[in-house]
Amino acid sequence: MTHMTPTTRAAVVIGVAVALTAGLAAAPSPARAAPVDPHANSVATSPAPVAPAPAPATSGATARSPKSAERAIATFVSLGATRSPDPASSAAPAVTPQTIRTTPTTKLFAGGLSVDPAGEAARTATTLSSQGRTAEAAAARTIAQQPVATWLGSWLDDAQLVKKIDGTIATAEKVGKTPVFVTYNIPNRDCGSHSAGGSADNAGYLRWNALVASRLAGHRVAVVVEPDALSLISNCPEQTGGREATIASAVATLADAGVPAYIDAGNSNWVPPQTMAARLKAAGVDRARGFATNVSNYYPVEAERAYAEKVSQATGGARYVIDTSRNGRGWKGTWCNAPGAGLGVAPSVQSGTTRLDALLWIKTPGASDGQCNGGPAAGKWFASYAVQLVANRAAG
Repeated sequence: MTHMTPTTRAAVVIGVAVALTAGLAAAPSPARAAPVDPHANSVATSPAPVAPAPAPATSGATARSPKSAERAIATFVSLGATRSPDPASSAAPAVTPQTIRTTPTTKLFAGGLSVDPAGEAARTATTLSSQGRTAEAAAARTIAQQPVATWLGSWLDDAQLVKKIDGTIATAEKVGKTPVFVTYNIPNRDCGSHSAGGSADNAGYLRWNALVASRLAGHRVAVVVEPDALSLISNCPEQTGGREATIASAVATLADAGVPAYIDAGNSNWVPPQTMAARLKAAGVDRARGFATNVSNYYPVEAERAYAEKVSQATGGARYVIDTSRNGRGWKGTWCNAPGAGLGVAPSVQSGTTRLDALLWIKTPGASDGQCNGGPAAGKWFASYAVQLVANRAAG
């Protein structure tokens, strides 16, 4: 890949602004769902909160300059995204919109997948250990040793969002690894179920997405876009009208920033491949790297691969990633904190003959799906469940 010059980076962010403006003009505005914190960092039944994450290191050739999140946001707003809010990142490798689909997997994820030493599982392990909960701390520590995606959503205000993105990238770049992010802020998220919330409307969502894109631009990253958003159109069409167009605007903004995106495509036992392919096309998969399957679910890799290959063929050869975070024991009859589930195979970048780019841990194993099967609120750490996942993990 080439390096992004300040001029090129300016053009990228102009593209972000253009895509955002177009999206704001066209996107409908559904009603706001009840807010929730789906990825809060507290331990279920824990008498003490999880300690805040330590500030990640920012050294290294491609680390961002030491400006505050507030200044970055002010620059983003005041410039109207007409030039880079952070010229110091211009030395990072870039992926142009034309090469997002064709870049070899080994280059897209050069250096391998990033492990965040300040991630949710690592912080939880520290807290549980301090409380003398040895077995639960050990399970959290086992999970923390693997690359797990970083989720971004409405539980972070703008300043926290910038700090989270910049810190995660700086940590990954210090060791030459590639981080994976998840955007989870679509209006009427989860059809008002356990993980309800998201942006108030499409305009707010697209502004939020543009801020995310502006911080990712110029860095080697990958993004999984809005788990369940397209699949849930089957469940609550009255709340999800026009969602494909909203996602298409968000994906275009990411693409203009050179960010490879994987649009969530449900799983092998939800929406038929041809139906999902049509939704992905409407959601701008031609501008994305491809799609993701099995996010937060339990279906075996081979079932997901067979489904994904059908979707890929129907979308012109889109690449895909599969979430293996909890599929080590296969489907257990429920999606919500399924009893008997286990960790799947460790995340890895693929280079085989199929269109599979990577096996990822997109869902944070140990984070609750919601108040079901004994779990706490969605996103809260479910310590006893994490112990079960580790105990039942897949071999290899």
